[in-house]
Amino acid sequence: ENLRSLSFEVHLPQYRSADLFLITNPFANKTYERCSVVGNAGILTNSTCGKTIDSSDFVISANVTFEDVGVKTNLVSANPSILHQKYGSLLDSRRAFMEKLCQYGDSMLLLPAFSYSGNIAVCMRASHTVKDFGSPMEPIYFSPQYLKDLDTFWRSQGWKAVRLSTGMILTSMALELCDELHLYGFWPFELHPETFKELTNHYYDDLRPKGGFHAMPEEFKLLLHLHNQGVLKLHIGDCPPSEE
Repeated sequence: ENLRSLSFEVHLPQYRSADLFLITNPFANKTYERCSVVGNAGILTNSTCGKTIDSSDFVISANVTFEDVGVKTNLVSANPSILHQKYGSLLDSRRAFMEKLCQYGDSMLLLPAFSYSGNIAVCMRASHTVKDFGSPMEPIYFSPQYLKDLDTFWRSQGWKAVRLSTGMILTSMALELCDELHLYGFWPFELHPETFKELTNHYYDDLRPKGGFHAMPEEFKLLLHLHNQGVLKLHIGDCPPSEE
């Protein structure tokens, strides 16, 4: 209930430009009946959850990646680490980045430009790239105050880490926007819970996780608690074949 009282904002800085920043909040006075947040965990590989995810009224994807689960995305987050690692910080060729964004159509592109000062430059380059290429996507931004409020709230619930993960932030946002919330791709462990097969860290690559910033098992414990309370539905394992 306390989480529901947090206010989601789209950041509108003093130096806003009509070409880069929205004048109004796209989520003002808006709720969705059924939402899905798609995380990055390797458990999504061959999970047959695509059609189930696509049946949601609003789908949030945690990262611009090389693959996706399902075909529907209403909002996709572009993690600065992905922009640096996969797209060369958008310093040279930007075409590969735009070719990737084409699959998202007119979805909203969430850029965490103002979460940390080190994110501003690459996120602004991403925003300029979207505008320069005439993409129908609309860049939006988290308010720094909103992120600070999230940090304070989750610490009050026992979370302890340097930063909240992208998935946890998007889940928090979705809890405010959605009457019914489903999570896919949230599994921070190396073995599949049903087959016990070894999993990759992400469903779209085999890079090992970097320690030091996030506390994924701790976040998963909090999400499992919300699942047990009926606040959200945490999908673990494969979806029934009939759903795909």
